[in-house]
Order: sequence, then C-alpha cells, then structure tokens
Amino acid sequence: MSFNKNGSRAAAVTGFMLGSAITTLVSLYLTRTTRTSGNNGTAQKSRSSSTSLSLSSASASASASSRQNEKEIIIPPEIRSEQLSRNELYFGPAGMESIVGASILIVGLGGVGSHTAHMLARAGVGYLRLVDFDQVTLSSLNRHACATLEDVGIPKVECLKRFLYKVCGNHCDIDLRVQMYTGDVEKDGDMMTCPPSKGNGQKGKWDIVIDAIDDVPTKARLLAHCIKNDIRVISCMGAGGKSDMTRLHISDLKTASRDPLASKLRQTLKRTLKKDKDVKDLSFLEDVDQVAVIYSSEKVVVKLADFTEEQKKEGIHKFGAVDNMRIRVIPVLGTMPAIMGQSLAAMALCELGGKPFNPMSGERLGRNVRHKLFQHFKNRESKFRQRLEIEAKEEEDASKSVSDADESNSPRMINGSWVGPAQIDSDDVEYVFSEVWRNRCCVSGDTLGTVLELSRWDLSKPCHCKNIVLLGVKAMVKFDEAMAASGDGRNSVPYELRQKIEARLASCKVDSRA
Repeated sequence: MSFNKNGSRAAAVTGFMLGSAITTLVSLYLTRTTRTSGNNGTAQKSRSSSTSLSLSSASASASASSRQNEKEIIIPPEIRSEQLSRNELYFGPAGMESIVGASILIVGLGGVGSHTAHMLARAGVGYLRLVDFDQVTLSSLNRHACATLEDVGIPKVECLKRFLYKVCGNHCDIDLRVQMYTGDVEKDGDMMTCPPSKGNGQKGKWDIVIDAIDDVPTKARLLAHCIKNDIRVISCMGAGGKSDMTRLHISDLKTASRDPLASKLRQTLKRTLKKDKDVKDLSFLEDVDQVAVIYSSEKVVVKLADFTEEQKKEGIHKFGAVDNMRIRVIPVLGTMPAIMGQSLAAMALCELGGKPFNPMSGERLGRNVRHKLFQHFKNRESKFRQRLEIEAKEEEDASKSVSDADESNSPRMINGSWVGPAQIDSDDVEYVFSEVWRNRCCVSGDTLGTVLELSRWDLSKPCHCKNIVLLGVKAMVKFDEAMAASGDGRNSVPYELRQKIEARLASCKVDSRA
C-alpha cells in the first residue's frame, strides 16, 4: 500500500494530534484520581534543611514525612498494562506475571543499589524492601539514580520511594528500612523476613536478595545469611576507582578476579562459614546459581583519597559515619555504579521472567584458540568413529584410515553410539567454552593453569552444543578410561555431579546462533 506526500503529511499530523489528546486525557485522569493526604490539599511545608537525622529516629521520621508529602496515585489497570507492555512483549504473559508477583530485598541504596531498585520498580516488580541507613549527600548526586538537591539530607530509601511512587503509583509495594544490616536478629528485627503472603515460589521466602553493600564485613554477613537459608543472592563487587565497562563480568564468587573487594569477601566468608555446622562445604563459592557476582577485572585507576589536614589534626576516628567502617573516600565515576546496578536488575528480571542468560566468564577466546580447540575436538571424534568401525568389523570400513573414514562421514549409529560429522563450528566452541562452562572443567571446576578440551558427553547423541562438555586433563583421562571399560565415560563422574552437568546441558542451545 502506498501513500502520496500530502496523505503522509496528513496521517502524521493526525497521529500526532491523536497521541497528544490521549496523553492529555490520561494526565487529567491521573490528576483527578490523586489527592493530597493529611492536609486536605493545603500547600506542603518546606522540608527542613537539617541533616542531623539520627539512625534511631530516621525510620519514624521518614514514614511521617512520607505521609505528609506523598500524593496518592491510583493507576488504572489498563494504563499500568500499557506501562509494562514492552516488558510483557519480551517476557510473555507468564514471565510478566512472575515479575509482578516477585518479592525482592535490596540492601544498600547508593550508586549501585539505587539504579537496581529504580529499574526493578519500573519493570513491574510488585514488592521491594529497601534497606539503607545512610542519607543523601551532595556528593551522592554524581551517581544516585534519582536524588536531586531537594533530597539532600533525607534517607536514601525515602528518596527512592518518593521518586518510584510517581512512576508506579499503587502498583509497587515499597517497604522502607532506614537502618543498617548487622546480622543480629535483635538489632535487625524482621528486616530479613519476607512477608508471609509474598514470594513467587515458597511463600514467605525472598525470590532474590540484591547485595549492594560496599563494606566487606557487612557484605559477608548478608551473603552468609543467604547461603545458610538457601536464598538466591546477586552481589555487586567494587565499582569505585574504575571506568572501563568492557571489563565487567558476571560469575561465581571464586571466579571473580582482579577485584580487591571480591578477594577480601571470599576470605571473610570462608572464615565465617567454616565454623558454621549448617554449611557442609564451600561449594557456594563456585555455584553461580546460589551466589552470582558482578565485578570488574579492570585494575583500580585511582586510589582512596588521602586524609585531610583537618581530619589528621582532630582525629581520624571522629569522621566515620558509623563505627568500624571505612573513613577514606573512594573516588567514583558515576557511570560505573550505574551500569553495575542496571546489570544486577537485568539479571534478576531475566531470572524472574523465565529468560535467564548465561554470563560469559573472563576474556573472550581468540580466533586461533577457538580454531585449535575445534580441530582437537574434530580429531577426537574422528578417532572415536574409526575405533568403532574397526571394532564392528564392517566389511568395507574396518580397514579404512582416519582420512578414509572422513570421506564417508555420514551420520549413523554403530553399536549404540552416534557417529558423524561435528555439529558445531568455531563460534559454537566459544559459546560452549565461555558461556556454558565458564572456562571451567565441568567435573573438577579447575580453570587457571589447566589444559581444557571439549568432549562429547552422551555418545548415543549427536555432538551439538547440548551434548558437549569441557574437561581438564585428569578428568579427560578418567572419562576415556571409563568409556573404554564400560562404553560410557559418564560413569567416571559421581552421580550428583553428573545430574548437575546434565541439567546444565539441558539449558543450553543446540546452536549458539539460535
């Protein structure tokens, strides 16, 4: 169908006018359904500029301020549906329903956590509990997701709630906690308790906990709580002193390298949980489905700021906001915490919405490395086929060399084993190596200093991405010995580990480009 020039112009003008009219009507509707609570529409008193709000009274003051200043915004279902329409197109109705029904706890609402909370609320998460003891400062404004000059001096969680309420209205239940997480139940109260009616899976259990704390001991206590209670946690490592977003990675805690905060956190967690009888081993360090971390492998560009002469003269200990916490200031480029916070939100949303992604771990494989791995895999498959043909004593194939076998390399079954050409290419090699197995031997978990090779897992199935594992030298030797002895290399792997490997393979794509 074609339109002339005048017709196109008329259509454009009509569309513009129609869109403007709809927007105006929606605005009028929302205005009529909003009403000021408490003062019957009288002007609000200006907020005091004092920033001396104590932690003991901050929560009560924040709630009172919220009641005085908030306007009730009732968003009709049809308008809310339009707000979330692009997300629903991405996740589908079932995925969107899961996101809306989710309950997420976010601890730490600074540069990283504020961006995470902001995007989770915009995406439709139904219940958010925001925990942070700190207030918005002038220096926060270079990285906070929504704070303005008017917010300086108020709790960070209150700042977020005010802003997000203007976006989500009555459709996001935001629970504020102006306090520090300590790990002490008496001090924390019910902070870590999910409301009984909330949660997608097990009612009363957090779907996800987001850790955006920048203090190692506090961070370790939060992660230890999640590990002991089998709560999914996504944690952010150091964002300060760095700027190269191309060096961001998502991985398990053990893999996180060249990040000082991650190194200290591993050591602290090991010491903390080693004494705990409820934690059997340290497998959580390698379990990205239990504890996932986002970190930067970039070396810190700038160091902590030096103490001022005033601080040295009056006593450094007098300048800490809270006892036993870092006093020196970390230089922060606002873009890095924003990107890391958005990444935390993306991972959480994709898991909730049924579209989880497999993060690449570490540096990408170079072309030469991919080619070498691919050739080794093809040679391994060719030798396997030749051995089967000789053992089967087939009249025409039993005496063929490897090169001859390649000439008649048509797919078929020989004694219960599938033989045929490799169903992958060099691009698939990188997908299997980096995304599926995250540069680790699937049996031992070894990565650095280990020669890794590709192998078919189930010999009765074709050698595509859903049936290829990454093995270190020792694991490969045991795999081949079991294959020679019983015809199945999988017998060299303990049953529980075998189940995990097969679950991982089941989640893969047959073709990395699919």
